Amino acid sequence: MKKLLVCALLAGLIASLAAPAMAWDAAKQKDLGQDANKMQWWLLDFGKDTNGVPYAVTRKYYTNTTIKNETIELLMSKFGISPEVAGSLYFTEYGYEYTEDGKQFALTYLRHFDMLGNEIHGTVYDDSSEATAKTFAAIPAGSTPAKAVNYALDRPATTTTKAATTTKKSTVPTKRVVRKK
Repeated sequence: MKKLLVCALLAGLIASLAAPAMAWDAAKQKDLGQDANKMQWWLLDFGKDTNGVPYAVTRKYYTNTTIKNETIELLMSKFGISPEVAGSLYFTEYGYEYTEDGKQFALTYLRHFDMLGNEIHGTVYDDSSEATAKTFAAIPAGSTPAKAVNYALDRPATTTTKAATTTKKSTVPTKRVVRKK
């Protein structure tokens, strides 16, 4: 009976941990790699909304403890979140909106979550106040919005890597050489 209860609890825990990851279409999820601060980024959703506006949703996992601690401090000082809740920070989700030409973007929302997918704090940029005004800006080269814009606009990536154009010769011999002793 105890084993059954433990198994049921473990299954529930696994399901609750996996729930935030399953909320997005797996076919659209793309690993965007690490940024300059060694934070891991994922593209979760992209396309055009019902009004034809290009958008993308990204997620940043806190793989750099310095940046994570700075964000925790910000959550506590600016929004009055308790140290226990702020300290449970695991990832942040960003919503982007793009211009049709793909040269500018605006942040549509920013939400901080704990490991179980519970929202710690969020801000929606919906022009309802001066503090939540949606502001368009040029897309910085190499940034996360720059990596996601091509998906949002359904166009192939325009950058190629040097590794894709050069071939490296192997130092391993193609056949084994046996020498006499």
